[in-house]
Amino acid sequence: MNFKNTTRDYGTIAKWLHWLTAALFLAAYISVYYRHWFTQEQTSENWTALQIHLSVGVSLGVLVVLRILWRVLNVNPDLEPGSKFQHKIAHAGHVALYLIMILMPITGYIGTSVNTEFYFMFDITKFDDTWLYKFLIEDGLGITFKTFEKPIDFIHKNVLGAWLAWLLILGHALAALYHHKVVRDRTLLKMTSSK
Repeated sequence: MNFKNTTRDYGTIAKWLHWLTAALFLAAYISVYYRHWFTQEQTSENWTALQIHLSVGVSLGVLVVLRILWRVLNVNPDLEPGSKFQHKIAHAGHVALYLIMILMPITGYIGTSVNTEFYFMFDITKFDDTWLYKFLIEDGLGITFKTFEKPIDFIHKNVLGAWLAWLLILGHALAALYHHKVVRDRTLLKMTSSK
C-alpha cells in the first residue's frame, strides 16, 4: 500500500481525499434537500439539517485545501493513452471540479447570515463580523450585508449548487465509467484499487 502517488496509481491518501470529498458533497446535498423537502421552517429538525449542511460545507472547504496541497506535493499518475483533445477535456473537467470545490464552501460561508451557533461542529465567526467583510463590503463597496448576501446566495444555490456542480459531478462519473467499460483503461482503477 502506497500512501503517496506513483506514476501508475494514486496513493492511499489521494484516494481517501477523493472519496471523502465525494461523500461530503453528497452529505451536503442530502442535508439541504432534506431540509427543504421534508422539514418545516423554524423547527428544530429544520435547524439541525441546516447545521449539518453548514458544518459539512466547512469540512469540505478544509478538505479541498488539503487536497490541493497533496496534489501539488505529489506526482500525478501518468495519463492513459488518448488524443491531445481528450486529455485537454479531462484537464478542463478537473479544473472545473476544483473550482466548484473551492467556490461552493466560500460562497456558502460568505453568503449566509446564520449565527455561529449553527455551525454546531465548529466555532466560526460570521463573515459579516470579520475584518475582511468590513474592509471589502462595508468600506469598499459601501453596501449592507443584505444587499451583498442576495447575489452570493443566488450563485451558491441557483448557479453552482442547483445545476453546475451536478453537471460536473455527473460528467466526471460518466467519464470514469466510459474509461472503465468502453475504453477499458486504468483511469477508474487508479482511484479505486492498485491492480
